[in-house]
Amino acid sequence: MIRVVALLAGLCVAAAAGQGLATDAAVRAVLMSHLGFSDRDLADLANGGVIKRTLRSRSANEVAVAGAIRIRAPKPAFFAAARDIVRFKKGPAVVQIGRFSDPPVLEDLAALTIDDDDFDVGSCRVGDCGIRLPGAVIERMARDVDLKGSDAQARGAEFFKQFLIDEVAAYMKGADRLMQYDDDSPPIRPRDEFEAILSGMPETDNLMPGLSDHLRHFRTSSLPEAEDFLYWSKEKFGFAPFISVTHVTIVCRAAATCLMTTRDVYASRYLDASIAVAIAADAGGPDAFDLVYDNRSRANALKGRFSGLRRSMTERRARAALEESLRAIKQRLEHD
Repeated sequence: MIRVVALLAGLCVAAAAGQGLATDAAVRAVLMSHLGFSDRDLADLANGGVIKRTLRSRSANEVAVAGAIRIRAPKPAFFAAARDIVRFKKGPAVVQIGRFSDPPVLEDLAALTIDDDDFDVGSCRVGDCGIRLPGAVIERMARDVDLKGSDAQARGAEFFKQFLIDEVAAYMKGADRLMQYDDDSPPIRPRDEFEAILSGMPETDNLMPGLSDHLRHFRTSSLPEAEDFLYWSKEKFGFAPFISVTHVTIVCRAAATCLMTTRDVYASRYLDASIAVAIAADAGGPDAFDLVYDNRSRANALKGRFSGLRRSMTERRARAALEESLRAIKQRLEHD
């Protein structure tokens, strides 16, 4: 009898998985082949649960998590909310946020404040600076700003804002110039870390051919269906807040399935590189969809002594934060 009950339970799980998640076979293949979800996980998803996984990392400094939730709301509502990024990301951890114009202008950063918690302008040197910058930029700031002057912090903040605008403007034209940060030793090469992450995410091109090249070579690689925008944010994390610039791409592989990628273009501390893919696939009709989220991030702080313990703690926090975020999105969209 026990064996019969177990067999029936297994058949129910398989049936629920087969009919529960979106009709898009490519999405199911990504969930099971690349993200490691099982038939039972997909059954839990169909029954309203949140499923989440820690993914296999390709490097000691990488943390990767994935999760999914079913939302009883039209899929376009998710992307409409994401376009309103200031409201979408609003929360206690987000101190300030804004969306860049195209082309960007200095006024886009009017709400961004930069104080001693962000970085001490007077003590910033190549190899020892509180904020991530290329060596040439640190040296130029030392020439352009009187680091011992009474207004050094204010002038340093203006210098940093102009640096961000210049880099975002170059990026929007197709030039990713942030190749190395020289604020610490050893230097960080964010482009190399980005390439390493993207090479371990075949799901992007499996679901949308050409998407990886679009992320690698923005503006120079053709993906005409894509919608892109960049935003900046200042968020609480760790011992001090960090300032970041993020590139968002929205593209649909079919009417029933759309993707949104977020790529870290710049981070003032903590992150070396980060890529996330959100997949929204219709689930049994136009008024429900499954939201799948896949994120890989790299941080130099995860290397070295006690790296295993730090990774374990970071992965637990990442899974918890992922579940909290998915539930918050579900509550907001279903309530609206």
